[in-house]
Amino acid sequence: MDGIDIPGHFIIPEDELEWEFSTSGGPGGQHANRSATRVELRWDYQHSRALSLAEKTRIKRKAGARAGGGVLRITSDRSRSQHRNRLEARDRLAVIVVDALRPDKIRRATKPSRSAREKRREDKRRRGETKRMRQRPEY
Repeated sequence: MDGIDIPGHFIIPEDELEWEFSTSGGPGGQHANRSATRVELRWDYQHSRALSLAEKTRIKRKAGARAGGGVLRITSDRSRSQHRNRLEARDRLAVIVVDALRPDKIRRATKPSRSAREKRREDKRRRGETKRMRQRPEY
């Protein structure tokens, strides 16, 4: 494995990835208790040579709690196999980075339609009428 390919963007070099393995609480019985199948993948994106400053900022904003302290952390323990958990962690990292680097949709200002404005006014008139009916009558 020579890095993680982020389609259309760049490749995260393997030497920037940090792997840690431990026993998982997932399926597998005694196998899960004795084998280090749980995978934690850490990528220090703040010090990565593959990213521009703007890309680092977008990842920090979009990745949320997973990106604490400039390090993106992904864990996987779904499978009994360490190899499969490693592949899943790599895939999830790629998906998170691609989603973070996808440009936001441009918000185009729109006006409410005429019927929507009329409906809103009618709803307000009805609500006011209901409230007037609740008031104490004037003599």
